[in-house]
Amino acid sequence: MRRYLTEFIGTLFFVLTIGLVVTTRHPEAPLAIGAALMVLVYFGGSVSGGHYNPAVSFALFLRGKLPGGDLVPYLLAQLLGAVVGGFLSYMILDRTFALAPAASTTTATALLVEALYTCLLALVVLNCATRETTRGNSYFGLAIGFTIFIAADAGGPISGGAFNPAVATGSLVINALYGAGDLGHLWLYLVGPFAGGALAALIFKLQGEN
Repeated sequence: MRRYLTEFIGTLFFVLTIGLVVTTRHPEAPLAIGAALMVLVYFGGSVSGGHYNPAVSFALFLRGKLPGGDLVPYLLAQLLGAVVGGFLSYMILDRTFALAPAASTTTATALLVEALYTCLLALVVLNCATRETTRGNSYFGLAIGFTIFIAADAGGPISGGAFNPAVATGSLVINALYGAGDLGHLWLYLVGPFAGGALAALIFKLQGEN
């Protein structure tokens, strides 16, 4: 239970932070989001692995580092934490936020960006946190956080910058309930990141699973 609680709390704070910096148009939003993930990975890494992302959990499941019996509880904890985090952001600012691709971006391009940067994130997690040769390192949180900083800065203006099905679910569900939005883009932020997580597991296997 403590692992699921950790995933819930970490995802809650991650989505809350995203909501606050995105809704207020913070000029350093990508850095704040990456830093938030970094500290939350250090917060929960020794307990649950600090995933806070269903696509990352899926990649670790394919890698054999997350038992099958834990996959669904992890995903449920992350999704619930994301919805609560999105709600708290709405309560604090009295405004909802919703991720969406840029108006000039095609659906195929948005899917590709979501898949590629989620793949990169999952690869960093797999290589920094699951290899015997990197066991016990102290930099894994920094590497993971900076990956999201890069993804949000480079890919966010194109795809909307979820790279995480929980983040998209939290933002879009609350926006649909309390704002004027709908769930029309949700499928994009499910398909792209899960495809990226699966691709990362395949690439990691080709790299060699030492």
